[in-house]
Amino acid sequence: MRTERVMRTYDYLIVGGGMVADAAARGIRELDPDGTIGILSADVDPPYTRPALSKKLWTDPDFTWDQVPLGTEETGAEIRLETFVTGVDREAKTVSIGEGNDLAYRRLLLATGSKPREIPAPEDDRILFFRSADDYRRLRDLAANGGRAVVVGGGYIGAEIAAALVQNGVETELVFPSEVLGDGTFPPELAKRYEQLFRDGGVELVPGARVDEVRTAGNRLHVVLEGGEERPSDIVVLGLGVDPVTDLAEQAGLQVDEGVVVDEHLVTSDDSIWAAGDIASYPDPILGRTRVEHVDNANEMGAAVGRSMAGERLPYTHTPYFYSAVFGVRWEAVGALDPDKDPLVVDLDEDRTVVYYRDESGAPVGVLLWNVEDARDLARAVLVDGETDADALRTRIG
Repeated sequence: MRTERVMRTYDYLIVGGGMVADAAARGIRELDPDGTIGILSADVDPPYTRPALSKKLWTDPDFTWDQVPLGTEETGAEIRLETFVTGVDREAKTVSIGEGNDLAYRRLLLATGSKPREIPAPEDDRILFFRSADDYRRLRDLAANGGRAVVVGGGYIGAEIAAALVQNGVETELVFPSEVLGDGTFPPELAKRYEQLFRDGGVELVPGARVDEVRTAGNRLHVVLEGGEERPSDIVVLGLGVDPVTDLAEQAGLQVDEGVVVDEHLVTSDDSIWAAGDIASYPDPILGRTRVEHVDNANEMGAAVGRSMAGERLPYTHTPYFYSAVFGVRWEAVGALDPDKDPLVVDLDEDRTVVYYRDESGAPVGVLLWNVEDARDLARAVLVDGETDADALRTRIG
């Protein structure tokens, strides 16, 4: 006699195994101690603190690998690793995980995150499009052997990895397209200070360069620049930015516009499906509709979406900050950091600087805090108030 297979049904099913998934599971448990939670992750590791992969694990000897996992299992969530979701059936309320296997949900969260942008490169363990904990472990093993690393990209990942490697004894070269490192984020005088941190730290800088491909020649790797120049190395790390993974949402017919569109409760165009984290285009009370790819957003939005799924009807109102830390300097920011937005630079002292990025009326649209601690709420207040007087702005944060 043939027996019918019983489909597993979750009260809360989460697609994605990053920091949003962990925060969402904890948010659910704040309101619902008993509902079943499933987490489907393509990763090989349970949820972990991603910023450590390019920061503290390299620079803080007291921060060890056992502090990286987030302990999501404490919530009672069932975590399925190396599980790839191939489709969502909104009518049946199921997701497909391959080979005819489906899982059912009552409430579904899409938290599929971002994927690294890539350029042509051979399959080689020494070439990393850096993103995951597995990438970190592989790079750590490579760095232990010394040699020369070429890091491509002057954004968060590229800059932080270059700083991490050189501080761990690896001869490091940073290739980036701008003329001054950070000049797409910082005003000119601050970009020069930022770049000097890397020069003083021992990183060899290659500005104004774009990369066409990475190739192998014998035992060496070669980063090929536009124009044909080649930079030989033993390790190549590519930090070329990321793109939100919205293909599942698109396949399911959800509204997608530069991200998965959600309302103030983080609900998509299907009232049984939520979206959060890197992929969510949401209405921020200060910034307007936006999409944010940073850790503060993952934690705060993750917790909020979990509570929303469990029945809370409060809108998500947290305006996230983002940050980076290299060579002992930490900068934080809220809003849009565009050096063309009439930046007002306020040097509080020789180490601390505030930058207000302003629109045509003179009202701030972004605030950068360079080595300024405990001022994020003040920065948010500046954006809310819309102060246009430069002298008044100079005294707002100090």
